[in-house]
Amino acid sequence: MPSPTPTPGTTDERVLAPATTMDAVTLHVGDLEGMAAYYADALALTPLEERDRGGRVHRVLGRGATPMLRLVHAPGLPPVDPRQAGLFHTAFLFDDVPSLAATVYRAAQDPRSRFVGSSDHLVSEAFYFTDPEGNGIELYTDRDRDQWLHRDGELVMATEYLDPTAYLREHVTQEALDAGPALAGRVGHVHLQVGDVATAATFYLDALGFEATVRGYPGALFASAGGYHHHVAMNTWNSRGAGPRAASLGLGDVAVTVPGRDDLDALASRLRARGLAFADDGRSITLRDPWDTQVTVSLPGTTTEDLLAR
Repeated sequence: MPSPTPTPGTTDERVLAPATTMDAVTLHVGDLEGMAAYYADALALTPLEERDRGGRVHRVLGRGATPMLRLVHAPGLPPVDPRQAGLFHTAFLFDDVPSLAATVYRAAQDPRSRFVGSSDHLVSEAFYFTDPEGNGIELYTDRDRDQWLHRDGELVMATEYLDPTAYLREHVTQEALDAGPALAGRVGHVHLQVGDVATAATFYLDALGFEATVRGYPGALFASAGGYHHHVAMNTWNSRGAGPRAASLGLGDVAVTVPGRDDLDALASRLRARGLAFADDGRSITLRDPWDTQVTVSLPGTTTEDLLAR
Protein backbone atom coordinates (compact mmCIF):
# COMPACT_ATOMS: atom_id res chain seq x y z
CA MET A 1 0.00 0.00 0.00
CA PRO A 2 1.22 3.56 -0.63
CA SER A 3 2.48 5.46 2.38
CA PRO A 4 -0.05 7.76 4.08
CA THR A 5 -0.09 11.30 2.70
CA PRO A 6 2.02 13.61 4.88
CA THR A 7 0.57 16.80 6.36
CA PRO A 8 0.72 19.64 3.80
CA GLY A 9 3.94 21.61 4.12
CA THR A 10 5.90 18.72 5.59
CA THR A 11 8.25 16.13 4.11
CA ASP A 12 7.44 12.45 4.46
CA GLU A 13 10.79 11.21 5.72
CA ARG A 14 9.86 7.58 5.06
CA VAL A 15 9.93 7.91 1.26
CA LEU A 16 11.85 9.70 -1.46
CA ALA A 17 10.51 13.07 -2.60
CA PRO A 18 8.12 13.04 -5.57
CA ALA A 19 10.63 15.03 -7.67
CA THR A 20 13.27 12.27 -7.40
CA THR A 21 14.79 11.25 -10.74
CA MET A 22 17.48 8.93 -12.06
CA ASP A 23 20.92 10.02 -13.22
CA ALA A 24 23.76 8.65 -15.37
CA VAL A 25 24.50 4.95 -15.04
CA THR A 26 28.09 3.74 -14.68
CA LEU A 27 29.36 0.70 -16.61
CA HIS A 28 32.73 -1.00 -16.22
CA VAL A 29 33.86 -1.88 -19.73
CA GLY A 30 36.67 -3.96 -21.19
CA ASP A 31 36.98 -2.08 -24.49
CA LEU A 32 36.58 1.61 -23.74
CA GLU A 33 37.04 2.87 -27.28
CA GLY A 34 34.79 0.21 -28.76
CA MET A 35 32.02 0.74 -26.22
CA ALA A 36 32.22 4.54 -26.46
CA ALA A 37 31.99 4.27 -30.25
CA TYR A 38 29.01 1.95 -29.96
CA TYR A 39 27.02 4.28 -27.70
CA ALA A 40 27.96 7.27 -29.87
CA ASP A 41 26.95 5.58 -33.12
CA ALA A 42 23.99 3.45 -32.03
CA LEU A 43 22.43 5.74 -29.40
CA ALA A 44 23.75 9.13 -30.56
CA LEU A 45 25.45 9.87 -27.24
CA THR A 46 28.22 12.45 -27.34
CA PRO A 47 31.45 12.11 -25.30
CA LEU A 48 31.35 14.98 -22.79
CA GLU A 49 34.50 14.61 -20.68
CA GLU A 50 36.98 12.05 -19.42
CA ARG A 51 39.59 11.63 -16.71
CA ASP A 52 42.32 9.14 -15.84
CA ARG A 53 41.98 7.97 -12.25
CA GLY A 54 44.61 5.56 -11.00
CA GLY A 55 45.27 4.24 -14.49
CA ARG A 56 41.56 3.78 -15.29
CA VAL A 57 39.99 6.13 -17.80
CA HIS A 58 36.49 7.35 -16.90
CA ARG A 59 34.50 8.75 -19.84
CA VAL A 60 31.09 10.45 -19.58
CA LEU A 61 28.67 10.47 -22.52
CA GLY A 62 25.29 12.14 -22.91
CA ARG A 63 23.06 14.34 -24.98
CA GLY A 64 23.45 18.09 -24.80
CA ALA A 65 24.68 18.88 -21.30
CA THR A 66 22.88 15.87 -19.76
CA PRO A 67 25.22 13.05 -18.68
CA MET A 68 23.60 9.68 -19.38
CA LEU A 69 26.42 7.16 -19.14
CA ARG A 70 29.83 6.87 -17.49
CA LEU A 71 32.17 4.25 -18.92
CA VAL A 72 35.05 3.11 -16.69
CA HIS A 73 37.84 1.26 -18.46
CA ALA A 74 38.47 -1.98 -16.55
CA PRO A 75 40.03 -4.43 -19.03
CA GLY A 76 41.24 -6.81 -16.32
CA LEU A 77 37.76 -7.71 -15.07
CA PRO A 78 35.88 -10.83 -16.23
CA PRO A 79 32.91 -10.41 -18.59
CA VAL A 80 29.30 -9.86 -17.54
CA ASP A 81 27.74 -13.00 -16.05
CA PRO A 82 24.06 -13.00 -17.12
CA ARG A 83 23.10 -15.11 -14.08
CA GLN A 84 24.62 -12.94 -11.36
CA ALA A 85 23.03 -9.92 -9.69
CA GLY A 86 23.61 -6.61 -11.44
CA LEU A 87 22.14 -4.89 -14.46
CA PHE A 88 19.11 -6.17 -16.36
CA HIS A 89 18.98 -2.99 -18.44
CA THR A 90 19.54 0.74 -18.40
CA ALA A 91 16.41 2.47 -19.70
CA PHE A 92 16.98 5.64 -21.72
CA LEU A 93 13.91 7.88 -21.87
CA PHE A 94 13.11 10.13 -24.83
CA ASP A 95 10.76 13.09 -24.89
CA ASP A 96 8.72 12.15 -27.94
CA VAL A 97 8.03 9.41 -30.46
CA PRO A 98 10.24 10.77 -33.29
CA SER A 99 13.24 10.95 -30.91
CA LEU A 100 12.67 7.37 -29.78
CA ALA A 101 12.07 6.08 -33.31
CA ALA A 102 15.24 7.70 -34.64
CA THR A 103 17.33 6.20 -31.82
CA VAL A 104 15.78 2.75 -32.25
CA TYR A 105 16.49 2.94 -35.96
CA ARG A 106 20.14 3.85 -35.33
CA ALA A 107 20.54 1.05 -32.79
CA ALA A 108 18.89 -1.49 -35.07
CA GLN A 109 21.11 -0.53 -37.98
CA ASP A 110 24.30 -0.94 -35.96
CA PRO A 111 25.76 -4.43 -36.51
CA ARG A 112 27.15 -4.44 -32.95
CA SER A 113 23.64 -4.30 -31.46
CA ARG A 114 21.60 -7.35 -30.57
CA PHE A 115 17.88 -6.60 -30.81
CA VAL A 116 16.04 -8.36 -27.97
CA GLY A 117 12.44 -7.27 -28.55
CA SER A 118 9.84 -4.54 -28.25
CA SER A 119 6.79 -4.15 -26.02
CA ASP A 120 3.79 -1.98 -25.31
CA HIS A 121 3.71 -1.73 -21.51
CA LEU A 122 0.51 0.40 -21.47
CA VAL A 123 2.39 3.16 -19.62
CA SER A 124 5.19 3.23 -22.19
CA GLU A 125 6.46 1.86 -25.49
CA ALA A 126 9.87 0.22 -25.33
CA PHE A 127 12.56 -1.39 -27.47
CA TYR A 128 15.31 -3.62 -26.10
CA PHE A 129 18.89 -4.21 -27.17
CA THR A 130 22.08 -5.70 -25.75
CA ASP A 131 25.35 -3.81 -26.16
CA PRO A 132 28.59 -5.47 -27.34
CA GLU A 133 29.65 -6.41 -23.79
CA GLY A 134 26.32 -7.89 -22.73
CA ASN A 135 24.69 -4.93 -20.97
CA GLY A 136 20.95 -4.57 -21.47
CA ILE A 137 19.49 -1.38 -22.96
CA GLU A 138 15.90 -0.16 -23.09
CA LEU A 139 14.90 2.76 -25.32
CA TYR A 140 11.43 4.12 -24.49
CA THR A 141 8.88 6.90 -24.36
CA ASP A 142 6.13 7.35 -21.79
CA ARG A 143 2.46 7.64 -22.52
CA ASP A 144 0.75 10.62 -20.89
CA ARG A 145 -0.01 9.92 -17.24
CA ASP A 146 -3.71 10.52 -17.76
CA GLN A 147 -3.69 7.31 -19.85
CA TRP A 148 -2.18 5.17 -17.07
CA LEU A 149 -4.58 2.79 -15.38
CA HIS A 150 -4.70 1.62 -11.76
CA ARG A 151 -6.39 -1.45 -10.34
CA ASP A 152 -6.61 -2.55 -6.70
CA GLY A 153 -4.12 0.12 -5.64
CA GLU A 154 -1.49 -0.83 -8.23
CA LEU A 155 -0.46 0.60 -11.56
CA VAL A 156 -1.54 -1.56 -14.48
CA MET A 157 1.43 -2.56 -16.65
CA ALA A 158 1.63 -5.30 -19.26
CA THR A 159 3.93 -6.73 -21.92
CA GLU A 160 2.01 -6.59 -25.17
CA TYR A 161 3.39 -7.05 -28.67
CA LEU A 162 4.71 -3.94 -30.40
CA ASP A 163 5.62 -4.41 -34.06
CA PRO A 164 9.06 -2.79 -34.44
CA THR A 165 8.96 -2.62 -38.24
CA ALA A 166 5.55 -0.96 -38.30
CA TYR A 167 6.58 1.44 -35.53
CA LEU A 168 9.68 2.60 -37.39
CA ARG A 169 7.85 2.82 -40.69
CA GLU A 170 5.27 5.11 -39.10
CA HIS A 171 7.46 7.27 -36.88
CA VAL A 172 11.03 7.60 -38.22
CA THR A 173 11.67 11.02 -39.75
CA GLN A 174 14.73 12.30 -41.53
CA GLU A 175 14.64 15.40 -39.36
CA ALA A 176 14.96 13.36 -36.17
CA LEU A 177 17.69 11.16 -37.66
CA ASP A 178 19.67 14.25 -38.66
CA ALA A 179 19.20 15.85 -35.22
CA GLY A 180 20.79 12.86 -33.44
CA PRO A 181 22.50 13.97 -30.21
CA ALA A 182 20.66 17.31 -30.29
CA LEU A 183 17.45 15.54 -29.22
CA ALA A 184 17.05 15.31 -25.45
CA GLY A 185 17.45 12.03 -23.61
CA ARG A 186 18.04 10.88 -20.04
CA VAL A 187 18.05 7.80 -17.84
CA GLY A 188 14.42 7.10 -17.03
CA HIS A 189 14.84 3.99 -14.91
CA VAL A 190 17.25 1.18 -14.07
CA HIS A 191 16.15 -2.46 -14.00
CA LEU A 192 18.27 -4.72 -11.80
CA GLN A 193 18.86 -8.43 -11.44
CA VAL A 194 18.70 -9.49 -7.79
CA GLY A 195 18.82 -12.73 -5.87
CA ASP A 196 15.58 -12.28 -3.97
CA VAL A 197 12.69 -9.83 -4.45
CA ALA A 198 11.76 -9.62 -0.75
CA THR A 199 15.34 -8.67 0.17
CA ALA A 200 15.37 -6.12 -2.64
CA ALA A 201 12.14 -4.61 -1.30
CA THR A 202 13.65 -4.21 2.17
CA PHE A 203 16.57 -2.28 0.71
CA TYR A 204 15.07 -0.28 -2.17
CA LEU A 205 11.71 0.47 -0.53
CA ASP A 206 12.20 0.49 3.23
CA ALA A 207 15.74 1.88 3.32
CA LEU A 208 16.17 3.95 0.14
CA GLY A 209 12.55 5.11 0.18
CA PHE A 210 11.10 4.15 -3.20
CA GLU A 211 7.43 3.12 -3.18
CA ALA A 212 6.11 -0.02 -4.86
CA THR A 213 4.01 0.54 -7.98
CA VAL A 214 3.65 -3.07 -9.20
CA ARG A 215 4.11 -6.08 -6.93
CA GLY A 216 2.08 -8.62 -8.88
CA TYR A 217 4.39 -9.14 -11.85
CA PRO A 218 5.87 -12.67 -11.48
CA GLY A 219 9.42 -12.61 -10.12
CA ALA A 220 9.71 -8.83 -10.18
CA LEU A 221 9.04 -5.64 -8.24
CA PHE A 222 8.61 -2.16 -9.73
CA ALA A 223 9.05 0.97 -7.61
CA SER A 224 9.27 4.73 -7.97
CA ALA A 225 9.02 8.12 -6.35
CA GLY A 226 6.13 10.47 -7.01
CA GLY A 227 3.87 7.96 -8.73
CA TYR A 228 6.06 7.37 -11.78
CA HIS A 229 5.61 3.88 -13.25
CA HIS A 230 9.10 2.92 -12.07
CA HIS A 231 12.49 4.45 -11.41
CA VAL A 232 13.88 1.08 -10.34
CA ALA A 233 12.81 -2.50 -10.96
CA MET A 234 14.25 -5.68 -9.49
CA ASN A 235 13.78 -9.18 -10.90
CA THR A 236 15.02 -12.74 -10.31
CA TRP A 237 14.29 -14.07 -13.82
CA ASN A 238 17.94 -14.97 -14.49
CA SER A 239 19.47 -14.49 -11.04
CA ARG A 240 17.25 -16.20 -8.45
CA GLY A 241 19.33 -17.05 -5.38
CA ALA A 242 22.33 -15.02 -6.54
CA GLY A 243 24.65 -13.79 -3.80
CA PRO A 244 26.87 -10.69 -3.72
CA ARG A 245 28.38 -9.84 -7.09
CA ALA A 246 31.88 -10.86 -7.99
CA ALA A 247 34.00 -8.07 -9.48
CA SER A 248 33.23 -8.03 -13.20
CA LEU A 249 32.45 -5.85 -16.16
CA GLY A 250 28.97 -4.35 -16.25
CA LEU A 251 27.10 -2.23 -13.76
CA GLY A 252 29.25 0.06 -11.62
CA ASP A 253 26.79 2.52 -10.08
CA VAL A 254 23.07 3.31 -9.96
CA ALA A 255 22.58 7.07 -9.57
CA VAL A 256 19.51 8.74 -8.06
CA THR A 257 18.89 12.50 -7.75
CA VAL A 258 16.81 14.01 -4.93
CA PRO A 259 15.64 17.64 -4.69
CA GLY A 260 17.47 18.88 -1.60
CA ARG A 261 19.71 18.29 1.40
CA ASP A 262 16.67 17.54 3.57
CA ASP A 263 16.07 14.49 1.41
CA LEU A 264 19.62 13.26 1.97
CA ASP A 265 19.26 13.84 5.71
CA ALA A 266 16.05 11.79 5.76
CA LEU A 267 17.78 9.04 3.78
CA ALA A 268 20.71 9.06 6.21
CA SER A 269 18.28 8.67 9.12
CA ARG A 270 16.61 5.68 7.46
CA LEU A 271 19.97 4.06 6.79
CA ARG A 272 21.22 4.60 10.35
CA ALA A 273 18.00 3.16 11.77
CA ARG A 274 18.63 -0.01 9.76
CA GLY A 275 22.33 -0.22 10.55
CA LEU A 276 23.37 0.22 6.90
CA ALA A 277 26.82 1.63 6.16
CA PHE A 278 27.06 4.67 3.88
CA ALA A 279 29.32 7.57 2.95
CA ASP A 280 28.08 11.17 2.91
CA ASP A 281 30.16 13.91 1.28
CA GLY A 282 27.55 16.64 1.68
CA ARG A 283 26.25 16.45 -1.88
CA SER A 284 25.70 12.72 -2.15
CA ILE A 285 25.22 9.54 -0.15
CA THR A 286 26.82 6.34 -1.42
CA LEU A 287 26.06 2.83 -0.25
CA ARG A 288 25.81 -0.74 -1.53
CA ASP A 289 22.76 -2.93 -1.91
CA PRO A 290 22.63 -6.55 -0.62
CA TRP A 291 24.29 -7.75 -3.85
CA ASP A 292 27.16 -5.25 -3.61
CA THR A 293 25.80 -2.95 -6.31
CA GLN A 294 26.77 0.66 -5.59
CA VAL A 295 23.95 3.21 -5.30
CA THR A 296 24.64 6.96 -5.22
CA VAL A 297 21.92 9.41 -4.16
CA SER A 298 22.83 13.01 -4.99
CA LEU A 299 21.60 16.58 -5.02
CA PRO A 300 20.54 18.13 -8.36
CA GLY A 301 23.05 19.62 -10.74
CA THR A 302 25.35 16.62 -11.11
CA THR A 303 28.09 17.65 -13.50
CA THR A 304 30.54 15.58 -15.47
CA GLU A 305 33.09 16.62 -12.81
CA ASP A 306 30.91 15.08 -10.10
CA LEU A 307 30.50 11.86 -12.07
CA LEU A 308 34.20 11.59 -12.81
CA ALA A 309 35.02 12.07 -9.12
CA ARG A 310 32.89 9.11 -7.95
